[in-house]
Amino acid sequence: MKNKSKFIKGAADGIPIGLGYLSVSFGFGIMAVGAGLSPYEAFVISLTNLTSAGQAQGVSVIAAGGTLAEMALVQLVINIRYALMALSLSQKLDKRFTPIHRFFAAYGITDEIFAVCSSKKEPITPSYMYGVIAVSAFGWTLGTFLGAIAGELLPPSVSSALGIVLYGMFIAIVVPAAKKQKSILTVSVIAALLGIMCKYLLPFISGGFAVIICAVAASVIGAVLFPRKEEKP
Repeated sequence: MKNKSKFIKGAADGIPIGLGYLSVSFGFGIMAVGAGLSPYEAFVISLTNLTSAGQAQGVSVIAAGGTLAEMALVQLVINIRYALMALSLSQKLDKRFTPIHRFFAAYGITDEIFAVCSSKKEPITPSYMYGVIAVSAFGWTLGTFLGAIAGELLPPSVSSALGIVLYGMFIAIVVPAAKKQKSILTVSVIAALLGIMCKYLLPFISGGFAVIICAVAASVIGAVLFPRKEEKP
């Protein structure tokens, strides 16, 4: 009974995330269909990958006929932050979090789920985290499927307009942080400029590798310009 109540509490905390994912993934569904994927394929991608940026770039690689190596590198660069989130969250896990629970819970570590779980004062139990993940994943996959269906039925002009939802989410994530920290603003601008350069000055570079180059280069420049100060013991 206690595990059930923890799951319900997690599901309740996951409702705002699921609702947010529902609207954003709608844009991804439209994007996926526009790139030539079927609604079923778009649905499966969202069901097995809870990563908005990774999915968006993955679809771009697929549409461009990229290689598996390119796809793997793109996903590694974009999603490596989840490994860091998992390491941080592991410090708050309840002792009932056995290796098998950690394996399954790793599927659902996203920016929003990490934020909700890490904000809890008490240790995170498997039941609670499964509740958050279940509702969030449901919202993400449902939104993708609905968006994919809409992308096939709506006129191209309307689909293009709705497809911007996903990019709007990326902007909404970056802008608030960029306002608070000069380093984030600078790195974001550098990444954007590098992306423009790759697009128009180096057109022979595929979209997937362009993302890798821009992300790594901007991160290195940011680390040099804004080195993290070590805290004094």
